[in-house]
Amino acid sequence: MSDRVNEILSWYGSDNPGTLTNLARLLNAGTLAGSGRLVMLPVDQGVEHGPGRSFAVNPPAYDPRYHFELAIEAGCNAYAAPLGFIEAGAREFAGRVPLILKVNNHDVLLEEKDPDQAITGSVRDALRLGCVAIGFTIYPGSEHRLQMYEQIREMAEEAKANGLVVVIWSYPRGSGLSREGETALDVTAYAAHIAAQLGAHVIKVKLPSAHLEQAAAKKVYETTQVPSSTLAERVRHVVQASFNGRRIVIFSGGAAARDDQVFDEVRAIRDGGGFGSIIGRNSFQRTKPEALKFLATVMGIYAGTQK
Repeated sequence: MSDRVNEILSWYGSDNPGTLTNLARLLNAGTLAGSGRLVMLPVDQGVEHGPGRSFAVNPPAYDPRYHFELAIEAGCNAYAAPLGFIEAGAREFAGRVPLILKVNNHDVLLEEKDPDQAITGSVRDALRLGCVAIGFTIYPGSEHRLQMYEQIREMAEEAKANGLVVVIWSYPRGSGLSREGETALDVTAYAAHIAAQLGAHVIKVKLPSAHLEQAAAKKVYETTQVPSSTLAERVRHVVQASFNGRRIVIFSGGAAARDDQVFDEVRAIRDGGGFGSIIGRNSFQRTKPEALKFLATVMGIYAGTQK
């Protein structure tokens, strides 16, 4: 066990040995094992965006086993997916990559102004399938947010009692926010803090823009001169908002983008003290050789072996 992993585990003093063991499994898996950095492969987009939009550009990705293989061959710290995809490969690939069961999901067959998520998996499912963690999405800014907070509080209690790690996707969205506000610096930091307060061990947020959404927050940010001119500074502030960096904060990769853009974002996450990336479409929408090369570069940037 590296000193860095021991340090991170020390931040979670209220957790039982089972949960700490599973958190250590996440931190000690794959290419970045022991570094305190993480690169995860999430594949919930088939539900969230539709299979055609997600997989038609790379047809082998329609097969759930493709994603297990990609996560394993790339040396990812974990593979996260909804119930069906996890069930389709959990036995065949048992023990080869830490698994995160996404226990709630949302589709786009009806676009709501205030989105919600359906509970689509359970702690019992996660235990049955050998997962190290559950993953849960909340939408700060939606009129349904309080219900989602209550749901994850209850599920987190059960997960921790059974030795599982809790990962919260905290995505501001809904009628309480403008489109620009969904990734505003003040809102992203707030969303990360909410996830930490709800008991998340690992927090997933989008990269923050320099926009400030809330008038009251904007006044404070400007008065106190919170550094925000660079992406690395904004990442550092989001991590600071997550218990002064004593919670693991990773950043989503978003829609498919140019390689140089993604690599620049990874450098900013690294330089801003972020713990890593969770990259779905930018990974599995490539052929496997291209995806492996791409993920090797991402991990190399975090490891310091690539500039």
